[in-house]
Amino acid sequence: MTARRRYWLMKSEPDAFSIDDLERVGTEPWTGVRNYQARNFMRDGMQVGDGVLFYHSNTAPPGIVGTATVASTAYPDPTQFDRDSGYFDPKATHEQPRWHLVDVAFERRFKRTITLDEIKAHADDLGEEFPLIRRGTRLSVLPVSAAQWRHLLSLE
Repeated sequence: MTARRRYWLMKSEPDAFSIDDLERVGTEPWTGVRNYQARNFMRDGMQVGDGVLFYHSNTAPPGIVGTATVASTAYPDPTQFDRDSGYFDPKATHEQPRWHLVDVAFERRFKRTITLDEIKAHADDLGEEFPLIRRGTRLSVLPVSAAQWRHLLSLE
């Protein structure tokens, strides 16, 4: 039996890593996630082939700029072991890594950004459980239902 495709929203600051960067490199390890819930989504929830909404955060305007695909199963994030990395974790060991990541592959860039304000204007269609627009949610990796995925893609 094949697992059903899941959907995710992954945030990145475009000055750190943008949809342009992903298109240029093709596939990229999603390094640097240091929130346990976001890590758990990648480690325990994501499967190869899952859909990803690529979201530019901390920019004007923030919003969804394209799609990608989960291209690997989760594996330890190497930046946790690199003393020169801003993501170094002195408590992580190769025997017991604390942080995991997945590789993400470019799929397509949208013709325009689906802005956060536009997404909020569709809150009734997306449902109050949509984590991106729920107050206090700041995760960089969020689950998206199939219905929410379809609705958000229809806004492009």
